[in-house]
Amino acid sequence: MFKEFKEFALRGNVLDMAIGIIIGSAFGKIISSLVNDVIMPPIGLLIGNINFADLFLNISGKPAESLAQAKQLGAATINYGIFINAIIDFVLVAFVLFMLIKQFNRIKKEKPAPEAAPTTKDCPYCYSTIPIKATKCAHCTSSISA
Repeated sequence: MFKEFKEFALRGNVLDMAIGIIIGSAFGKIISSLVNDVIMPPIGLLIGNINFADLFLNISGKPAESLAQAKQLGAATINYGIFINAIIDFVLVAFVLFMLIKQFNRIKKEKPAPEAAPTTKDCPYCYSTIPIKATKCAHCTSSISA
């Protein structure tokens, strides 16, 4: 059983997938930082000095001025600002992956292989297939000009 697991785990596709997941996780952290620390602050400033991460809807009835205060009080909240950040994260990751795959596919396209020179031809008399260099048909014994 251990041998079968080892063969499965060391198969190329499994290792490629594991590496992809690890790199994807790190890439996701970079995109989250880009959204939360670079993109959203200027957007919040343009909209009216709003920090999207602090946008919430208090559904518990306990008065709270900020999301941090609501969490300290244990109030039930709907954190739609964090959800907006997550949507922007997803859109950016999807767009970057689309661009990467598009470039990869463009590079990967192989040129069609040149057609090989024919090695056979048809006899003009009996239409049997004969070697290209043949001067006499093996089937009907007709002489074939080059």
